[in-house]
Amino acid sequence: MTRNFEQGGLFGRSAGLRAVDDVSLHVAPGETLGVVGESGSGKTTLLRMILRLLRPSTGTIEVEARDIWSLPRRDLKAFRRRIQPIFQNPASSFNPRQSIGSILAAPLEVHGIGDRRSRAGKITAVLARVGLPEDVVTRYPHQLSGGQKQRIAIARAVILEPAIVVADEPTSALDVSVQAQVLQIFQETKRAMGLTCLFVSHNLAVIRQVSDRVAVMRRGAVVEYGTVESVFAAPRHDYTRALIAAVPDPPFVNVPPAAGHHHGHD
Repeated sequence: MTRNFEQGGLFGRSAGLRAVDDVSLHVAPGETLGVVGESGSGKTTLLRMILRLLRPSTGTIEVEARDIWSLPRRDLKAFRRRIQPIFQNPASSFNPRQSIGSILAAPLEVHGIGDRRSRAGKITAVLARVGLPEDVVTRYPHQLSGGQKQRIAIARAVILEPAIVVADEPTSALDVSVQAQVLQIFQETKRAMGLTCLFVSHNLAVIRQVSDRVAVMRRGAVVEYGTVESVFAAPRHDYTRALIAAVPDPPFVNVPPAAGHHHGHD
């Protein structure tokens, strides 16, 4: 798939800027594909196309063997239920005037799932999955820490039991110890629910921890693609080697074992 952007000039449009250039990716059911690259590499454009927020200039995006841009209108709602995003800054995607309970109930209401009582049960279950107490439902986003907000973002993404989760730098705003807890919850949730994930980050250490395979993007193109083991052990592209060389050693903190027991500290 390719996505061109026309750059506006003083005298009309100048040459197009190619944000994503002939990218071809395949994510197998149940696996996590990490997409890594520096700012401006085309990662977010790629995600926006997969979430059907931005139409590719050429090529197709198929989810479960269906081209998502040629879906009839009646099938769009079902598609949106199957693929859910986790954004970089959860606070900006929450309505500050809505309680956490309302934020988590909203996707269920939109998709007409269950009655009020069964929705409350789903909310309780999903909060337990991300290691938050049930009484969080009465709180508002500003009353939560960054780590708690990101746990709510994960909960909101998975409450519809999607097939695919698309995560855009979901831990980049968190400090390292909180990041480790949130990543562990992400991993546990993914395994328990059998989710297929596309995980975008500029942080190679994070990508290495969560991914089965990795795609390295540079200037809109995928310059390296393979299993995490092969890419990190024997990178073929100079750009990948440079990215790996820039990772501080050791690259990541040890994940604390009991992620669910840190309510007060994240």
